[in-house]
Amino acid sequence: MNHSRSERIPVSDNNASRNSSSTAPPGSPGATTAPPVGSLLKALLIRLHFYIGLFIGPFILFAALSGSLYALSPHLEQWLYHDQLYTPQRGPAQPLAEQIAVAQRVIGDDAQLSAVRPAPEPGMTTRVMYSAPTLGPSESRAIFVDPVTLEVRGDLVVYGTSGALPLRSWIDHLHRSLLLGDLGRHYSELAASWLWVAALAGLAIWWFGPRRARRQAARNAAVKASPSQRRARLRWRHSTLGLCLLIGMLFFSATGLTWSQWAGGNIGVLRAAWGWSTPSVSTQLDPSAKSDMSGHQHHAMASMDTQPHVSFALADFDAVLAAARAAGLDAGRIEIQPATSASAAWKVKEIDRRWPTQVDEVAIDVRDMGVVDRVRFAEYPLAAKLTRWGIDAHMGVLFGLPNQLVLVTFAVGICVMVIWGYMMWWRRRPRFPTTAGSDGTLSAIAARLPVSVNLGILLVALALGLALPVMGVSLAAFLLIDVIRGKHAARRANAAVKGA
Repeated sequence: MNHSRSERIPVSDNNASRNSSSTAPPGSPGATTAPPVGSLLKALLIRLHFYIGLFIGPFILFAALSGSLYALSPHLEQWLYHDQLYTPQRGPAQPLAEQIAVAQRVIGDDAQLSAVRPAPEPGMTTRVMYSAPTLGPSESRAIFVDPVTLEVRGDLVVYGTSGALPLRSWIDHLHRSLLLGDLGRHYSELAASWLWVAALAGLAIWWFGPRRARRQAARNAAVKASPSQRRARLRWRHSTLGLCLLIGMLFFSATGLTWSQWAGGNIGVLRAAWGWSTPSVSTQLDPSAKSDMSGHQHHAMASMDTQPHVSFALADFDAVLAAARAAGLDAGRIEIQPATSASAAWKVKEIDRRWPTQVDEVAIDVRDMGVVDRVRFAEYPLAAKLTRWGIDAHMGVLFGLPNQLVLVTFAVGICVMVIWGYMMWWRRRPRFPTTAGSDGTLSAIAARLPVSVNLGILLVALALGLALPVMGVSLAAFLLIDVIRGKHAARRANAAVKGA
């Protein structure tokens, strides 16, 4: 919301004077010179930057606040759920089959075993995860088992590939959707769609602004000043902080859009068309294959509720884990997913998203423990690697604590910048002119631009509106508010003229 009075395009106070000047011959006393296209474009950016700050600012502010809370949530999670995540026992781990059998007795025979995450290191618990119709999307019920003593340490609902526990899941949903489900996701998509525009518009306004005014504002920042100088100092601080946070704002916007409901879908289609999608192993076997269980102990069986004819021995988990280790999956954090049909292989994948990233996957045929497909992170397309690293950095897991501290720093900086923007608006609010306000609207500025320039702006706006639908709808709302504001200001100007 960085716009000053000195940056306004000079305008006349009534329609009559504008009409008379437009018809006067060049060089006559009544003639005026039309502002250059560059000045009009700058005025357009200032007005758009102001609208973004005024209307989208609260959403950006809340996204930054909740995002900083999410960045700190892993440490809160470690403290709050310490008993479920850790065990004081040390010693050789029991077979996975026995650990799963303990979890199976706790949860009952009706639950569907979906995945197992062996204890990643000594002193940590194994997660045996189950799906159920009562759980939400990407949610699982996890039984935490001590791998040494087979003690059940906890029973919690976990979320997503990160395995977020209830507190972090709640913060995640707050940050993503205001706890309102798919409807609430529009808020975060709105913030992500406009954040990069606000950042680049602010950069353009600063870059093409008067250099002398910037130097004066910098000098005023260090001394006591008059009210007008204090306003200039606040603008200088707002713009300087924006420059410092520019790369971070672009990063948050780009990575946030990949998760969004509408723009994220378009980005997924684009990535697939360009071959940038994240690869995944194929678990498809010969459709005529039948599971051969003759070599296993049938007293330790689990069934898939959605596939009544598909079953497996719990001892298969130990064999599949050994086969995956032999195939090169050496990460401590690993997840085993049993087959979902008789013609499907088991999937084993690394889930360590820290640096260096370990997310290799293999598909294993449980009949002979052979690897039928394999995907290595080193073989990902560059775009898929960048997407993986970008999302993990956005979540604060890529570099651990340093990553999280950087996220919190940027989030606090964005909050401060938004608050300063509102302070700038509030301090200037009573000083807006009342008789020439219609000349500062988007529509009025656009009306003074050449047709070719307006056509280019329209094409860019349509392209962005199609790619980022929430931005397109909100831009239409901006224009509607702008037109209403312009008509209201014009009525007040006419009334003032008649009253005079």
